[in-house]
Amino acid sequence: MNPYLKNQIETSSPEQILVLLYDGAIKFLNQAKIGIENKDIEMTHNNLMKAQNIISELRNTLDMDIGGELASNLYALYNYFNRRLVQANIKKETDPIDEVLEHLRGLRDTWKQAIINKREEENKSLQNNENSYYEV
Repeated sequence: MNPYLKNQIETSSPEQILVLLYDGAIKFLNQAKIGIENKDIEMTHNNLMKAQNIISELRNTLDMDIGGELASNLYALYNYFNRRLVQANIKKETDPIDEVLEHLRGLRDTWKQAIINKREEENKSLQNNENSYYEV
């Protein structure tokens, strides 16, 4: 692992690591598409496997007790993604990859927005606490 990425992971919040995982899967799927276009079977396979490993990790780290219905839905979705990527690998087709990419980008963007919203809430809360401290 390169030192920059290692440092980025070590200093990131769990939410930021989640976004990094999505980014990694998206990067590997784009590389797999290039492999298919270039008829490079090894490149295609290796990148699809890397993306599947990330998706499996996302699925395996879901907390079903805390996450409830959302975690169950994500679990099923991640399983579906992996099935589609297996199909893409067997048939060397880009359509399943494009489908998974679209969903992963949407999920990544949703998490990014959730992180922004959380930070804004925390900042407002801090400002409110500071204001009430000075009002006393």
